[in-house]
Amino acid sequence: MDPFSGGFIFLIVVVVAFLIVTVKVLNEYERGVIFRLGRIIGAKGPGLFILIPIVDRMVRVDLRTITLDVPPQDIITRDNVTIKVNAVVYFKVLDPNKAIVEVENFLMATSKLAQTTLRSVIGQVEMDELLAARDAVNHKLQSILDSQTEVWGIKVSNVEVKQIDLPAEMQRAMARQAEAERDRRAKVIAAEGELQASQKLAEAAAVMDKSPVTLQLRYLQSMVEMSSEKSSTIILPLPMDLVTPFLSKK
Repeated sequence: MDPFSGGFIFLIVVVVAFLIVTVKVLNEYERGVIFRLGRIIGAKGPGLFILIPIVDRMVRVDLRTITLDVPPQDIITRDNVTIKVNAVVYFKVLDPNKAIVEVENFLMATSKLAQTTLRSVIGQVEMDELLAARDAVNHKLQSILDSQTEVWGIKVSNVEVKQIDLPAEMQRAMARQAEAERDRRAKVIAAEGELQASQKLAEAAAVMDKSPVTLQLRYLQSMVEMSSEKSSTIILPLPMDLVTPFLSKK
């Protein structure tokens, strides 16, 4: 075997290993935080750049929006209702240097902070407020998290409370309350209908009082309607206009 060919192969292997260690390529959504002998020198990327072997160390940071699921939390609301709430947090890294230097693990830190903030905020509101004004609760969670993660170079863009699990007895109580509310609305609508009908009847009576002919026409119409129906018994109302002349003569 030719010693020169063996040395050439060894040289190629060394060059390839050197390129693998020193040449780095980052995507458009990535940044590489470079440490040189333990000191941060800044973030590089995207594209191709070279590291000094042994001297430089790179930490990759993803700049895309991260979706973080907050596990369900057992929380007691201000009106002493025990519920289980989970949420989702959307955030992204704005400053890769701070995200690596200021906190040990920004993903875990953001997750733990979201859990404690969720328990704190939900514990300050009542059950009805949480169900009716969820957008306000989401905005409050987002503003608190964003202010606390700003020092880590992280921007919290949105927080959404996904699911609220109520106790069984609370669900039954809310169902009874909703049923009672529907009954109340039905009675109010029926009463309003009776009021409008009585007003129309009063207006019709006033018109008939001014023009007795309309009462006779209505009497004849009633007779026609009763005769068209299949009934064995017919009740004939006697208009007072027909009886009044006889009473006056008496």
